[in-house]
Amino acid sequence: MALREVLKYPDPALKVKAAVVDEVDDDVRALIADLIETMYKEAGLGLAATQIGVARRVIVLDVPDKEVGADAEIKSVSEIKAERAVEELANEGEDGQPGHARYLLKLVNPEIISADGEVVFEEGCLSLPGIVADVRRHACIQLKALDENGLPVVIKAAGLIAIALQHEIDHLDGVVFIDRVSRLKRSLLIRKYKRFMASEGED
Repeated sequence: MALREVLKYPDPALKVKAAVVDEVDDDVRALIADLIETMYKEAGLGLAATQIGVARRVIVLDVPDKEVGADAEIKSVSEIKAERAVEELANEGEDGQPGHARYLLKLVNPEIISADGEVVFEEGCLSLPGIVADVRRHACIQLKALDENGLPVVIKAAGLIAIALQHEIDHLDGVVFIDRVSRLKRSLLIRKYKRFMASEGED
C-alpha cells in the first residue's frame, strides 16, 4: 500500500472519464489498497481512482453504520454485505469498547442500473476542501460492479450510501459535485474555494 496525492480542483485529470477495467488483477488490487490507505489518511468517506490521477473505474467507500439510520438503509448495508463487495471492520467507541460497525466497499466498474426518488444532501469532497453544497441526488439506487476478486456484485442502496456511491461514480465520469449546482451557486463556491486554498497556502 502507498499513500497517494489527492488531486485538487481544477486539476484537469479530475475531468477525465475513467476507462473500464478489463481484468481485476494484482495491479487493480494494489490500486484499491492505495485508495483505501489514502482515503483513511485524508479522513474521507470515499475516494475514486480519478482523484489520485488514475483514469480507471475503481472506487472505495467506508460507510459507518451509525450514519446509516433508516431501516431501508440498514437493509441495503445487509444486502451489500451479503454480496461479498464489502469488508466489515471493527470500530471502537469513545470508551474503548466496541462501537458501530463500518463497511468498506471496494468496487470495480460500478454502474448504476436503476434509480428512484430524489433527495437533497449537503456534500463535500476531498478534491474541493473547504466548501460544501446541497446537491440533488437519486434517493435510492441499484448498481452492479465487480469486487476485488473480479466477482460480480449487485448493490441496492438508499440514503447516505446511495449518495456516496453517486458522488464517487460521478468522479469516474469527470464530474465534481459543484458541477451539479446552479451556475451562480458554482461561481460563489469557486470563489470561496479559492479563498480557502489561498489561506491554506499562507500557513
